[in-house]
Amino acid sequence: MRACLITFVLALVAPAAPAADSPEETLSAVVGISAKALPNARSAATLGAERHGAGALIGQDYVLTIGYLVIESEAIEVTGADGKVVPATLAGYDHVSGFGLLKLAAPLAGKPLALGDSSGIVEREPALVATSSEREGASLVYVVSRRPFTGSWEYRLDSAIFTYPPVDAWSGAPLIGAHGELLGIGSLVVADAGGDGTQNPGNVFVPVELLKPILADLKKSGRRSGPARPWLGVNADEVHGRVFVSRVSPEGPAERAGLRRDDIVLAVGGEEVTTLADFYRLIWSRGPAGVEVPLRVLHGVQLRDVSVRSVDRVEYFRPSQLH
Repeated sequence: MRACLITFVLALVAPAAPAADSPEETLSAVVGISAKALPNARSAATLGAERHGAGALIGQDYVLTIGYLVIESEAIEVTGADGKVVPATLAGYDHVSGFGLLKLAAPLAGKPLALGDSSGIVEREPALVATSSEREGASLVYVVSRRPFTGSWEYRLDSAIFTYPPVDAWSGAPLIGAHGELLGIGSLVVADAGGDGTQNPGNVFVPVELLKPILADLKKSGRRSGPARPWLGVNADEVHGRVFVSRVSPEGPAERAGLRRDDIVLAVGGEEVTTLADFYRLIWSRGPAGVEVPLRVLHGVQLRDVSVRSVDRVEYFRPSQLH
């Protein structure tokens, strides 16, 4: 597979006539995305009002990207490989995986990428990150780890894809395999891509295997089927076996319940919390959105019991005008 991908990369940097399954054809699926948030978007404080990134055509009418680029959008524009710009609507958003699905108002030039088998990716395997449809936007990377990723915003992936070296403009960038298949979507950059305790900066990709079971749901109803996870509106950091609250979402469930920045979460429902993974597991195991989540927290020297009535995260964000 490494030889196939190196051949692919060499074809990118060497003059060649376009052909079927050529690098040009593969990269034609990479699109640029610009989104303008609603004036009262709650996510604007952390994500900004103007957002830019990339995505991948996965059908003549659909683009897959990372959801934080397009949540609470007032306007979305997608730029194809030939420079054509078309408006798009937010067809679906999945808070569990982080994927955002866009529906184009008009067709774009480009051959959609097939969804690959990201479950089979192993360490040391090469792949291509495409931040644009231009040759200069393609970078050879290596998978350095497949492991859980836990984000501070009530987010966890059981088997994220970590790559090295780091690539700029990662937001929504497709991770492409040796045969031109889509393997993942770029989410963020981390300092320890090689594993805990390492100093290997790299990128985190959401594996496309998480999309396959929910794609039909996203197209049909804009979200995955089934009960929603409970969401508290807490950003937290894990430091030396303690979970510190770094931020509470304004007007969110945690703020309404009295949780504050710098609180230390000691337990959920009487069970001790020492990691972010523990924190989320215990919250999500209590039932669907709407369930009461009892927390024991320490603020300074004051020990408090706080009960937070969770919500469906979708209910917190302003509804996009583009659905």
